[in-house]
Amino acid sequence: MKNIIKSAIYIVSTPIGNLGDISKRAIEVLQQVDEIAAEDTRHSKQLLMHLGINTPLIALHEHNERAQAENLIARVKDGKAIALISDAGTPLISDPGYHLVRNAYAAGVRVIPIPGACAVTCALSVSGLATDRFCFEGFLASKASARLEQLQSLINETRTMVFYEAPHRIVATLTAMSQVFGSDRDITIARELTKQFETIYTGSLQQVLDFVQSDPQQQRGEFVLVVAGAELQSTNSEISEEVARMLQILMSQLSVKQAASLAAEISGVSKNQLYEAALRIKDSGTQNSSQ
Repeated sequence: MKNIIKSAIYIVSTPIGNLGDISKRAIEVLQQVDEIAAEDTRHSKQLLMHLGINTPLIALHEHNERAQAENLIARVKDGKAIALISDAGTPLISDPGYHLVRNAYAAGVRVIPIPGACAVTCALSVSGLATDRFCFEGFLASKASARLEQLQSLINETRTMVFYEAPHRIVATLTAMSQVFGSDRDITIARELTKQFETIYTGSLQQVLDFVQSDPQQQRGEFVLVVAGAELQSTNSEISEEVARMLQILMSQLSVKQAASLAAEISGVSKNQLYEAALRIKDSGTQNSSQ
């Protein structure tokens, strides 16, 4: 077993369901650190008992993170090694830890990632939807009006979108998505990933909503929703030929982002609209040059 580095904070991924998904490196780190900061010490204690690890646990959650971060960083600067874990998966992905890591860098403390399971990438990998560009939106608002407002802000998002959702809101969220994005928008619902009752179901929003509503068992557990992005409009319908030509000229000398920004200043067309058009022009040029 290789000894770990002291005076460091380790961000350790743990299984999202199947305990067999813990990595050998994660086990070694959890065995050797001086303390493990956990979102829920009672929950994490069960994992550590399963692994035969007796490292002391300390609570770090959304209610005490700011105060606890200072305490943990002080211990690390005294030569201790601390691991951070969440209830499941990779810490900081919709879980506490941001303030700890941010403050650690400010204090000159080394932060080391120990990669492993993550529900976001797990769901994406089996979604059957585009994965070259995606955005993670976490949990939507619990209030219906705020949830609709969030979804409305994403109506033109062209990247694949990933959401987490709780069981008591799953039907309401799928209904709201269908209203905003349209009932024919593709979605993959991943429930209880890596666990005994894992369900992965893909189809239109209406099909998935019908599937979930027809079976109360499909309304239990933890959910990841992977939603197809909006279809890109063709470049010709988005911008004029004159603006497209200007964009092409600028792209011959500048990056896509810089060209879109400058073209927006000159033409008055939305920078986001021009950025999407520039990407399409670039892709088209790449394809043409290879033929």
